[in-house]
Amino acid sequence: MKRGWAALAGAALLTLTACSTPTQSTAARAQDTVVLGLGSEPDTLSPVLGYAPDGGSLMYDGLVRRTPDLKLQPALAQALPQIKGTQVTFTLRQGVTFHNGKPLTGADVAYTYTKLLDPAGNSPIRGDYAAIEKVEAPDARTVVFRLKYPYAAILQRATLGIVPDGSDLKSDPVGTGPYRFASWAKGDKITLKANDRYWGAKPAIKTLVLAYTADDNSRATRMAAGEFTATELPPKAVGRFRNQPGVTVYEAPSADYRGVMFPLEQPVTGDLAVREALNLAVDRGAMVSAILAGAGSPAYGPVAPGTDWHNAAVDGSSAPDRTKAAEVLESAGWKVGGDGIRVKEGTPARFTLMYPAGDALRKELALAFASDAKRIGIDVRLAGLDWDAIYPRMAKDALIMGWGSPYDPDYVNYELFHSSYIGQGSFNPGRYKVPEVDKLLDAGRRTTDPAARKKVYDAFQQRVSDDQVWVYLVYLKHTYVVRGDWSGITVGVEAHEHATGGLFNTVPEWKPAS
Repeated sequence: MKRGWAALAGAALLTLTACSTPTQSTAARAQDTVVLGLGSEPDTLSPVLGYAPDGGSLMYDGLVRRTPDLKLQPALAQALPQIKGTQVTFTLRQGVTFHNGKPLTGADVAYTYTKLLDPAGNSPIRGDYAAIEKVEAPDARTVVFRLKYPYAAILQRATLGIVPDGSDLKSDPVGTGPYRFASWAKGDKITLKANDRYWGAKPAIKTLVLAYTADDNSRATRMAAGEFTATELPPKAVGRFRNQPGVTVYEAPSADYRGVMFPLEQPVTGDLAVREALNLAVDRGAMVSAILAGAGSPAYGPVAPGTDWHNAAVDGSSAPDRTKAAEVLESAGWKVGGDGIRVKEGTPARFTLMYPAGDALRKELALAFASDAKRIGIDVRLAGLDWDAIYPRMAKDALIMGWGSPYDPDYVNYELFHSSYIGQGSFNPGRYKVPEVDKLLDAGRRTTDPAARKKVYDAFQQRVSDDQVWVYLVYLKHTYVVRGDWSGITVGVEAHEHATGGLFNTVPEWKPAS
């Protein structure tokens, strides 16, 4: 990552702390219980089965961990190992125990990764670790990763939470993290307790409640009513909390984007001219100012500006060019019909755009996109649905999706654009299949020289842009509201999955301010 990420995060923290002035420190000092309002509830609490593998869980530690400015530090490992060739050896920290009192050994690490890599386990994140041949524990404090090929991102993958050897992955979670599992009321909340055996600094907050409310407006209402100590909200929704006494609004820079995913095997969205015209027609500048209230930036591709891997050649203009969009459609045979909607060979330029019904931000983006599309003669019909209804339709209907990671370009992009992932849940839902892109993504995994990798991922971004696989709309700043006067809150650079990380991952360091 460029040093600009850290500077940006620090600037966001300083600016927003100054603009809202918490004064009710007495309430914070009395608290040893904190309630976090989150928008999405996990399906599982097992890191092996996909829960917070990038270090966002407070119940687990990985071999390494990330600082808010994305630097890697040793966690369960005693030190960061040297990365060279196809063998990576970690030495474990001494004196670490699991929540159940069992001492951490190399066998636990080997068990965790072996279970993840076992095809019979059906882990949804197994493909992320495809470079690992096997993990061995020659003794209690040594762990050896044997790789199929030199893999530049292997340390980034070592944030995976470690579970005890032989544990049942579907039972109550047991880790080594600063908080231990207490209870889970499905559909409502998870309660965690501070881990008195923790090898690091003990958390000041003794009870942590993760309360789940999918609807953004409901979460804002509950925050205003005092039910939450802190919550995540869309940028516009935090406006009511700015400059309120006792409440602080935080903005965090992120690699989290929103865009329109197109099903590429459908007659309208499968037409490159339609996708190209829509890319030209959308007013990204208006989306940033009106929908994000300025808390974001225009997006043009899947690798965030501000990272070393971003290819600036794919960037465009934040202002629409609807004249050129119309020319593209006319040249491709899409002629304006009597009702103002274009038609080609009897097929109207019409498709459905889905969005998750409780997500106010995605709904607003969908409305703006549909309005921009109508101005060039394309009829976009909106459907606000729950995820159970969305998943079966992703190969047929377009969707406002969110993804993005600042860690490594292999993250997310492999699953979203490699043909081997077609139809696997939310991975490559548009059924994009281009051999050249598959080769580039495979090369990116196997190339260790940074300059050579940069060329690979530059070419990948250019081809995805040329094919207009998505219309990228905006990159977000993640916005949070925190009640009370706390020290230890640290703004960092965040990935899409901020509900299991981000600002709330610093909770173990939060302390009531004196």
